[in-house]
Amino acid sequence: MDASLIPEFVFPIATGQADYTKGNRFFDLRNIGSMPGIRIFGNAMLSFMAKLSTGYWDLFDPTNGYTAIHADVARRLPFDRISQRYFFETDLLFRLNTLRAAVVDIPMDAKYGDEVSNLHIRQILGEFVFKHARNFFKRIFYNYFLRDVSLASAELVVSVVLLLFAILFGGTHWISSAADGRSTPVGTIMITAVSLIWGLQLLLAFIGYDIASVPRRAIHRRGMKGSRSNALSDAHIVS
Repeated sequence: MDASLIPEFVFPIATGQADYTKGNRFFDLRNIGSMPGIRIFGNAMLSFMAKLSTGYWDLFDPTNGYTAIHADVARRLPFDRISQRYFFETDLLFRLNTLRAAVVDIPMDAKYGDEVSNLHIRQILGEFVFKHARNFFKRIFYNYFLRDVSLASAELVVSVVLLLFAILFGGTHWISSAADGRSTPVGTIMITAVSLIWGLQLLLAFIGYDIASVPRRAIHRRGMKGSRSNALSDAHIVS
């Protein structure tokens, strides 16, 4: 980690643009060549899963440990419940999303020497998949059914119902028809196809809403009191 980048990590927080900043080693494509191929592939897969589970669709390189956070936001985090070791940074992003904290990527170079990573994909793959799935369902429940109910909530519910109906209804009739050696009725095929199409459309609409709902406003600014000059003074103290 290049210590000269610390001001870059602190500036968005001190000026009220973000609550949390993290490094992104993939921002400059010219520097990716220095990263081992297995890490590029692994980080790409982890980043996609992290987008789903954390709700920060605009972030990449979720396991990057070069980070900075505003003290007021850190005080709100349940550190005793955050995963340890390799999943720590990703689970921290999930917790930040439940607070609606603004997170910003900071470009940084990937530098690798002779060090050997202790992370083995086969050892952590099952753990990561389970924890990503857990956080995804928890985030959806918190944001769309517990704290707020919106049109997106209805889109998600209806899409799941339609997709399950299409799979179960269509699959059952297809298996039955195949077992009897006859063709599946056209009406059955149409009902299944329409349910599947509408289900996918509503699911895509929900995903679009979720992507557009990425937190953009720093929450620590909401607690600032006094004049603009006092806020700027506070930002200077933070830096």
